Amino acid sequence: MSDTPPAEIACGWLAAMRRGDWEHAWRHTDRLERVRRRRQHLPGFVRGPDHLCWDGTPFDGRRVLVRCEHGLGDTIQFVRFVPRLTHLAREVHLMIQPALLDLFAGAPQLGVVHNGWTEWWPAPAHDGEIEIMELAYALRVTMDALPPPYPHLARQVAGHSPIRLPSDGRLRVGLVWAASHWDDTRSIALAALEPLLRLAGVRFFSLQQGEAAADPVLGQFGIERLSQDTREVAAAAAAMQQLDLVVTVDNMVAHLAGTLRRPTWLLLKRDADWRWMDDRSDSPWYPSMRLFRQEREGDWDPVVQQLAHAVATRSSRA
Repeated sequence: MSDTPPAEIACGWLAAMRRGDWEHAWRHTDRLERVRRRRQHLPGFVRGPDHLCWDGTPFDGRRVLVRCEHGLGDTIQFVRFVPRLTHLAREVHLMIQPALLDLFAGAPQLGVVHNGWTEWWPAPAHDGEIEIMELAYALRVTMDALPPPYPHLARQVAGHSPIRLPSDGRLRVGLVWAASHWDDTRSIALAALEPLLRLAGVRFFSLQQGEAAADPVLGQFGIERLSQDTREVAAAAAAMQQLDLVVTVDNMVAHLAGTLRRPTWLLLKRDADWRWMDDRSDSPWYPSMRLFRQEREGDWDPVVQQLAHAVATRSSRA
């Protein structure tokens, strides 16, 4: 077993996660971590980027520091596991990204929430550490026991919106079409959404941030810009609370809208991230989410046609 190359074990983990067999995936992680945990006691050991932050020590009665070392969407998705940790540990200190402090500071069942930029000051006293995306593994959660999205986020959002969206009887749809430059293949050109944007009975609002937020196509289709007023994550969340539907590519907005339990339609490239699994139009992570998948790599046209038909149908029932 120890002779199996780590890359092969990682491939086994990925395949298990894609089919929803988390128990099998955790066994793959055990194989990788068993070797690392033996080596960590040797002189000169340095934690590599592929090593877990958690060293396998039980949480019961301990002071646990939860780090958030990945993206904002990852933190929003995996914060649902922190309440389970707070039931086990004596203290929990959640070191969250500064952009999420307004949403989660003082939130119930998360322990003490801190600004995660700790390079300027010492971290709170603790007996052990874990990265937030490791919690599902450490707690041995299986997909059939997946906790729902963090339930208190909507209450945290109240009062954060500087705007009030108008209502004229049309379906109000928020749009995000460009992901970060970390993976441009998740993005779709705004102009490619023309079959959607020409629908009658629908009012579109742009939640897009970054360079894409200035796309001149917005004016061509009469898309109303919310970008300036939704730069802060908490303000974006409050705007989403006023929308009937959020249509987005795979980025932080998908996790935020899903956690808020807003109807969310997610556009996915052919080789989508493992968390969206394979051959599904729903997601166990977010009951309010519907997935629209590319059948051929780079081909968004059938996805847009399917999306436009679905939005038209929803608008006619509104």
